[in-house]
Amino acid sequence: MSVPLVDESHRASLAQHGMWVTERAGAGGAVYRMPLAVRFDGPLDADAMLDACAAVVRRHPVLASVLAERDGQVWAAPGEAPPPILFEDVSGDAPGAQEPPAGAGSAADPAGEPGSPEWLAARVAAAPLDLGTGPVSRFTLFRLGPLSHLLLVVAHHAVFDGMSKDVLLRDLAAAYNGEEPPPLPLSYGEAARAEQERVDAGLDAAAEFWRSRWHDDREVALPGATGSSLRAAPGEAVELALGDEVARAAGPLGVTRFELLLAALHVLLHAYGNERVTVAADLSTRTEQTRDHVGLFVNELPVASVPDGTFAGFARSLREELRAVYRHREVPLARALGGIGPRSALTPVSVSYRARPGADPVFTGLDASVDWAMFNGAVRNTLHLQVVDAPSGLSGVLLFNPAVLGRAGCEAVAEHLRALLRGVAARPEAPIAELPLPPRAAGPERAARQGGEPGAAAGGAARETAGPAADREGAGPGHAGPAAGPVPAGGSGGSGAAGTEDALVEQVAAIWCEALEVDEVRPDDDLFDLGGHSLTITRIIALVRDRMGVELSFEVFIDDPTVSGVADEIARSR
Repeated sequence: MSVPLVDESHRASLAQHGMWVTERAGAGGAVYRMPLAVRFDGPLDADAMLDACAAVVRRHPVLASVLAERDGQVWAAPGEAPPPILFEDVSGDAPGAQEPPAGAGSAADPAGEPGSPEWLAARVAAAPLDLGTGPVSRFTLFRLGPLSHLLLVVAHHAVFDGMSKDVLLRDLAAAYNGEEPPPLPLSYGEAARAEQERVDAGLDAAAEFWRSRWHDDREVALPGATGSSLRAAPGEAVELALGDEVARAAGPLGVTRFELLLAALHVLLHAYGNERVTVAADLSTRTEQTRDHVGLFVNELPVASVPDGTFAGFARSLREELRAVYRHREVPLARALGGIGPRSALTPVSVSYRARPGADPVFTGLDASVDWAMFNGAVRNTLHLQVVDAPSGLSGVLLFNPAVLGRAGCEAVAEHLRALLRGVAARPEAPIAELPLPPRAAGPERAARQGGEPGAAAGGAARETAGPAADREGAGPGHAGPAAGPVPAGGSGGSGAAGTEDALVEQVAAIWCEALEVDEVRPDDDLFDLGGHSLTITRIIALVRDRMGVELSFEVFIDDPTVSGVADEIARSR
C-alpha cells in the first residue's frame, strides 16, 4: 500500500500554482485536458478493468485532488468525490448517439460517426474538468462489441503529464493482471515540498542565467501566417512523418534525437526570417524518487539561438545551450524573472518530446493498442511540435491555431522540416546555407502583430505577453493617459480611472507594495512589469479579500493588471 499522495496540508507545486492561475484567468480550458485512449481486443473482464481503474486512483490520489486558494497560497486537497469511473455499452445501435457536443473534434479532425471510437473520444475529451471542485480525471470504459472495448482516460494537466501516461497504464495493467506494484518512496506532497526547496535554493542562479537570455518575442514568421498567438485556442493537427533520418543523423553528430530535431526546427524558423529564434521546450523535472508518480513534473523553458555556420556545429552549440538551460529546469521562468503574466505558452512556437521507456503494457489475455499522442482539439500557441520517441520509432504531429496559421501553412512547415531533415541526414557537416531551406516567409504585417494576435486588446492576449510598459502606451485602460505620480505604501495617491476614488487607489497601491515587497507603485504601473507572477496574483487577491471584502476576478490581471484597473474592478464589485 502506497503512502497518500495528497493531504490537507501540502502546498501545490509551482507548476500547479501557475496552471491554476491560468485556468482561473480564463486562459486554459480544453488545452489542459490530456486524453489517453486504449483499444482492447479479446475477452476483457469489464468489472476487473473498472476495479483496476479504481486501484490506480488509490495508488495515485492526485487524480482525485482539487486545488484551492487559502491565505494567498494554492493548496492541494482530496476532492469530495472520487473521479468518475464509468462503463457504457455502445455495441450495436447506441441509443441517444446523435451529435457530438459543441467543441468535439475540429474542422480538420472530425469526431467521426456517432458511436464510433473517434466520436466517443471527442465526447469524453470535450467534458470539462474542474481544478477547484473536481473531477480532475475521468475514466470511461466503452464496450464496442463482444471482444472489443475502448478505455478513455482524461486528466487535467495540473495532475498529469506525458510520462504519467506510461505510469498510469503500467499500474493499470498490473492491477488488471492481479499484480502488486512496489510502494512509492514518497508522497506527492513531499515531492512538491522538496521541489519548492530546490527552486528556492536555485532562484538567484536561475535569475542571473535568464536575465540576458530572455526576450519576450511575441511575433513569429511562418508560411501564410496572419498573426501570432500565445493563448489557448481551438486547434487542428497535421501529421509529421518522421523517417529514420533523425536517428541516422543524430549519432554521427554526437547529439540526441531530440537535440537534432530542436536544431532543425531552429534552422527552419531562422530561414523563414526570424532573426533570433526562441522555441519553448517542455523539460521533465522528474527525479529518481518521482519517476513512478502520476502528476505534473514538467517545466516549459525557452531555448534561443541565431543559427549559422555548419549544421553540425550549430547542433552541437544548441546542445550546449540546452544543457545549460537544463541546469535550471525546475525554476519556472516567471518565478526567476517576473514580468510574465498568465498565459498558456511562453513563445509562439513550442515543442514537446517524450522518449517512451519501453514496450506497451501487457494486459493478460488481451491485445492492447494505445494512442499515446491523442489530440484534445486545442493548441496553446501558434504552432506546437509534439513528438513521441518509442521503441517502434519516432512519431510526430504539428498542432496549430487555424485563426492565425492556415492548414496549408502548417503543411508547408511539415514538408519543409522533413526536407531539411533529409538534407541533414545526407550532409550533416554541410553549411546551413547549402541545406534544402524554404524561402523567407513574408509573414503578417508587424503592426497587425504588435498586440500578440488579432483581437489581442479585446481578448487580453496583449496583457498576457506584454513587454515593458513604455512599449504599450495606450494598449488598455491602465495606459490611457499620462503616468500618475508614485503611490508609496501608506502614502497619498493620485486619481485612478474615472469614477475611482483616490482613497481606493491608495488602498490598492498599499496592497501591491506589500505583495511585491516594494516601497511605491504608480496607479498605471503594470503588475508584470514590476516583476509580478502567479504567486503575486493570489497574494493580492487574498489581501483584497481580507481587507476590503471583495473577491477579485482573475480576468482583471489579464485585461488591466494595474493599480487603477484593480481599483476599478473593486469599485464595480461593491
